[in-house]
Amino acid sequence: MRSGWAPFDLAGAFLAGGARFLQLRAKNLRGGEFLALASAVVELAHAHDALVIVNDRADIARLAGADGVHVGQEDLAPRAVRALVGDGAIVGLSTHTVEQLDASSGEPVDYVAVGPVFGTTSKATGYAAIGLDRVRDAAARLAPRGLPLVAIGGITLETVADVIEAGAASAAVIGDLLSGGDPEARVRAFLARLSR
Repeated sequence: MRSGWAPFDLAGAFLAGGARFLQLRAKNLRGGEFLALASAVVELAHAHDALVIVNDRADIARLAGADGVHVGQEDLAPRAVRALVGDGAIVGLSTHTVEQLDASSGEPVDYVAVGPVFGTTSKATGYAAIGLDRVRDAAARLAPRGLPLVAIGGITLETVADVIEAGAASAAVIGDLLSGGDPEARVRAFLARLSR
């Protein structure tokens, strides 16, 4: 639970606010609990024409009928994930350095994430904030491959437009969606900001 919200209820609030791409992270849940949660969230999201990406766990993603898997540098390699989930699933990869970004070129991924763009307390990455210049550089490096860039880390309502202007196709947000205690309204505010 985060900020008093049960994960399923939080997913429902995000979807009611207009989110159409959810990433489900549950680092501390046991396998069976994670599968039950993922299955319920996938069913709810699909009823809203939204996609669900499961963090780290290709097995859970496949069993729950999720749309894909997002992995980090310490997780199962994207090539192994692809073998488990098939060609129709979305596979994303987090990167934090130029070297990791360049190494992603040999992997069968559908998008690459870069960050943390700004300082964040939602997830300890062990990496310093990279800033908007590195987002621009990452977008330029990915452009020849035709891969979208997802910016992650410390993104707020006030900074999301800057991140998109720097070349990110989208932004992953955790902490700022919970600020103010009304995640549905906060998702609506993000969508309104991005539609300007």
